[in-house]
Amino acid sequence: MKQLLNIALGLAIACLAGCQSGTILRSTPEASALISPIVEKRETLTATGYAVISVQSHRIPAQQRLMAIRASKLDAYRSLTEQVYGLHLDATATVADMMVQNDTFRSRVEGVIYGATLVSINPAGDDTYETTLTLDKAIVQDLRALYLGQLVAKAR
Repeated sequence: MKQLLNIALGLAIACLAGCQSGTILRSTPEASALISPIVEKRETLTATGYAVISVQSHRIPAQQRLMAIRASKLDAYRSLTEQVYGLHLDATATVADMMVQNDTFRSRVEGVIYGATLVSINPAGDDTYETTLTLDKAIVQDLRALYLGQLVAKAR
């Protein structure tokens, strides 16, 4: 864990100092393994969120539609957050007599997203809304640098 924190600290310093995608740290295999997924190849990230209209907790259909639009937008933001910061996954499996008895997992994502562009909000079928957002690569790099800076500050 300490080694991972040291690598994160180095990445934060490299990002905050304006260096090119981690050239300072490329000499270690651990740094290369961490840098590869951090350097985004695409110019923009795109995320799509969905929500079902009929399950929204309101009896007025128009209000259900508005709530589904909002829920689909939040789902798209969650998807962008996963792409920027990654997903924390906890999994547990219990095996007895070579048979899986129990297999559970939990996922969690946490982060700040700003500067996303709303591309579209459209009905998808009769009972679903679909929202698409994009996020520019420069903003993704800013968000990741801020996140790494927070990790460094917490480590002190």
